[in-house]
Amino acid sequence: MAQRAVWLISHEPGTPLCGTVRFSRRYPTVEKRAKVFNGTSYVPIPEDGPFLKALFFELRLLDDDKDFVESRDSCSHINKTSVYGLLVGGGELWPVVAFLKNNMIYACVPLVEQTLSPRPPLISISGISQSFELLFGIQDFLHLGQKNETELNTKLNQLPDLLLQACPFGTLLDANLQNSLDSINFASVTHPQKQPAWKVGTYKGKPQVSISITEKVKSMQYDKQDIADTWQVVGAVTCKCDLEGIMPNVTISLSLPTNGSPLQDILVHPCVTSLDSAILTSSSIDAMDDSAFSGPYKFPFTPPLESFNLCYYTSQVPVPPILGFYQMKEEEIQVKITVNLKLHESVKNNFEFCEARIPFYNRGPVTHVEYKVSFGQLEVFRERSLLIWIIGQKFPKSMEISLSGTVTFGAKSHEKQPFDEICIGGTAYLKLHFKILDYTLTGCYADQHSVQVFASGKPKISTHRKLISSDYYIWNSKAPAPITYGSLLL
Repeated sequence: MAQRAVWLISHEPGTPLCGTVRFSRRYPTVEKRAKVFNGTSYVPIPEDGPFLKALFFELRLLDDDKDFVESRDSCSHINKTSVYGLLVGGGELWPVVAFLKNNMIYACVPLVEQTLSPRPPLISISGISQSFELLFGIQDFLHLGQKNETELNTKLNQLPDLLLQACPFGTLLDANLQNSLDSINFASVTHPQKQPAWKVGTYKGKPQVSISITEKVKSMQYDKQDIADTWQVVGAVTCKCDLEGIMPNVTISLSLPTNGSPLQDILVHPCVTSLDSAILTSSSIDAMDDSAFSGPYKFPFTPPLESFNLCYYTSQVPVPPILGFYQMKEEEIQVKITVNLKLHESVKNNFEFCEARIPFYNRGPVTHVEYKVSFGQLEVFRERSLLIWIIGQKFPKSMEISLSGTVTFGAKSHEKQPFDEICIGGTAYLKLHFKILDYTLTGCYADQHSVQVFASGKPKISTHRKLISSDYYIWNSKAPAPITYGSLLL
């Protein structure tokens, strides 16, 4: 598992190139291995300029890139993995792992130890998970405590030395770059015992282990017979281990109830020492069956000092937590709306908050609203052309609620009113925002009694769970054409 090259590119709309390469690093020894492994399918790493242009084209970030391109924008090419193929130098550079966060694009090219024609399945390329770990580690380092551009520049200048320790010769040893920085700053400190290079200092105090499971659910619902609704759950397990000793060992087991949805596409932190092969091979690409591995999922590891993400996962839950119906009909300067929401009976009916936001794009300000709501209350933001239906902390016993009404708009004012290139005419949506504490949609949980700690002292163990909505859309059933995740990213 190694990386051929790494880039950090700032996204700067309005500039000639729409961005600037802030940092790049190539590993020539890995590149020689790639040439041998890939054979005739080998495509060399390009210079920064051509790479930036090809990547921005694929991510559709160029200012003048407004035309439909079949090879990139068709429904059959919707990307769900953040792994891309870039057309450079007459060939296609693949796989390129890249994502945009805080106006910075993080990208790298992992080594594939086989021919690329035909393309091997992503799950067989171990370097891809390492690519994500490296890029997430760089992201965490750059934005931890960052207050201004000067601090960002300082950290970018530190990256070459940090990657010498954290990722020598393209092989990731420690994704926590702060450890490498502390190791450089305190290299002269003498420890009474030999300490691993990726861990600086030891913890002194009351031993405790904190485990937090956060699941985010996405959904696109249309209420159309010819278009299937979609939904997805993505989970992350975050740990903070305050344990004495240089190399304490911890084992955390994630469990599912009898009717829980198996975890898939599991990516783990480099500190995990071993894994059951069934965990690594469980993929959302494969069809679900009764033989799918359903745990327990054991993760033995030697924790770093700081809080870290032990693992990420996805899951194919049978139904979305809230089923919705949204209909909007236009009548001159008015629209009539009807909304029905139903909480699934298996979902915990105890929200920290729950609300539905109904925006009206490309119209004038809201001048009048007549409505009837069966539950909760409606807030009207006239200048923003926005309705917010505050549902509160519980659905009624029937688990079903409804909203209907007529919204009247004034004259358009392009300077103030919200504009959207997609939501034109009848193409409109309702977006749900909610959070449920002490609950996960998969049923995944970490049992305190199953946590094994091999260190001095008996630690206090705390576990937390929560479910959060993310991109939870319910589209107007009268919309002329369906909207997909891919079209939202255009």
